[in-house]
Formats: sequence, structure tokens, C-alpha cells
Amino acid sequence: MKHLSVPYLDIEDNTAIGEISRKFDHVRQEIIDNAPWDAFPYKPEAAFAMAYSNSNVFLKFFVEEKYVRAIYYEPNQPVYKDSCVEFFVSFGDEPEYYNFEFNCAGTCLLSYGKERANRTMTSANLIKLIAFQSSIKPAKNKDANIGWELTLVIPFAAFQYHKLSSMKGKQCRANFYKCGDDLPEPHFLAWNTINTEQPDFHRPEFFGTLEFN
Repeated sequence: MKHLSVPYLDIEDNTAIGEISRKFDHVRQEIIDNAPWDAFPYKPEAAFAMAYSNSNVFLKFFVEEKYVRAIYYEPNQPVYKDSCVEFFVSFGDEPEYYNFEFNCAGTCLLSYGKERANRTMTSANLIKLIAFQSSIKPAKNKDANIGWELTLVIPFAAFQYHKLSSMKGKQCRANFYKCGDDLPEPHFLAWNTINTEQPDFHRPEFFGTLEFN
């Protein structure tokens, strides 16, 4: 099981997201490279960096892939069909977890529950509190046509069922994913590997662990 120690960064709430994004070019990256399902062997390059401040969780994803698609622009649309990155997290040993899903244009699907079925969708107004910056970069990998990065500033308020005032010392379980269900080469990558017959990211029993330092 993978473990990530999430560092604290002293970033003020009024810091421009472009400046935040540049800071994350110097934060340790974690690779998303487990492709557990033989029917979907394609592995784009995918990684993320993570940190937190007094009021936000920060994520920056780094992707290089053959195809890029972003046709969904409204909150809670099926962004997993596009070029998509995802962050699933639960607090402590709670069975419920949040699934944050973003296409490469920053559109977010966010819900909460114990399993794939019967999840509670987050309101569009709350989702819009999540700031993002999306950018296209030249691909360095000769097997990729395009690179893109997505920086996310997730306020504690987005974890609406946990009334957080601080993340310091929090113990969480989580997984991070890269997918693209409707791309010409569908793919399903996980940070912490998943042992199921078919692609299924909604499996908290395969989450890794996070500790907010």
C-alpha cells in the first residue's frame, strides 16, 4: 500500500493561482502508473504533486498522452469520459469518501458516499469554489502527442461533510487516477493499484494512505 506525506505550504488565500502552479513545479511528484486491467494496456504519463495550507488543499496534475478531449463544461457532467484526472479521499476509517474528478479543462464532478451507487452530488455553487488553472504543454515523451497540466485549489469547504478548520495531522485514505473512458485508447491508471476484474475506481479497500504533516 502506498503512503504519501502531504507537506504544508505557507500560501495566502489571495495568492494568484499562476504563482501557486509555479510553486508546484518544485514539489515532489507521485507517479500514477498502475494499469491493472489487461484489456486496457495504454499508459499515458501521469503524475501529481500535493500540499496544503491553512485553508486549502492543493493538487497539480502533470499528464502527457496521445489524445486530449474536453467536451464537458458544466459541474457534475461525466468528465471521466474526457481526458480526466481524479482524487478520491476518505477521512480516518470512515467508509464514506469524496470523489473529485476533473477533465483537462478543469470541469469538476464531485460526490460523496460509501460506494459507487447512491452517491450524493455536490452543488454546482460549492464546486465553483474550487479554483483551477489548465495549461497545454509540449509533450516530452515521444509516444505522446500533447501534454497538459491542471492546478487545483480545493478549499476546505469542498469537504462539506467534515467542517474542517485545519488539515494538520489528518490521517486519510486516498487514491489518484488518470482515465479517459471515451478516448480513442481508453485507459484506467491508479496511484495505488486495484485488484478487480474490471476497471472500478470506486473501491476504497484499495486506497493508499495520506498524512498531512
